[in-house]
Amino acid sequence: MKKYILFIFLISSIGIKAQEMVNPVVKGFAGIMDAPHATEKPDPNMEYKIVIDVATGSNNPKEPMYSLVNVGRLLNLHAMGGVPKENMHVVLAIHAGAVWSVLDNESYKAKYGEDNPHIKIFKELEEAGVKIFACSQSLMGRSIDHNKLAPGVEVATSMLTTMTTYQLKGYAALKF
Repeated sequence: MKKYILFIFLISSIGIKAQEMVNPVVKGFAGIMDAPHATEKPDPNMEYKIVIDVATGSNNPKEPMYSLVNVGRLLNLHAMGGVPKENMHVVLAIHAGAVWSVLDNESYKAKYGEDNPHIKIFKELEEAGVKIFACSQSLMGRSIDHNKLAPGVEVATSMLTTMTTYQLKGYAALKF
């Protein structure tokens, strides 16, 4: 009986193979798994206009925020679905607890005693065409100097005005 069960297990596991992560657009993080059996896929002919409310920070200053990694996953998943990079228009409105991620490395290190793990992410997202805005209201409310932001991060009047402006321009709104 044990040999029979082992045989069934071995036969059933032949078709199972480990999925490898792929990174079609954002190379340094945000790996995804290919989904060859998916029937619902992004439309490669559409222009994707997405504004993302990024509010949740990280509990561990050594680790990148999941919300920023998820933006990379969004880009990689659409690319895997056949959407060309030039059809992706993504805007981030970073505020609340997530605003600490936008500090330049020196300021982040002074606050947390660690290098800012988000700087590489911001660089790759910017290279992928993502516009990154920090809410001035969140910056000022936390006494963060707008001159001490990570490269590629711009200051917006607020998350609220960024979200409403881009939604009225036809951008779909997500919240991470």
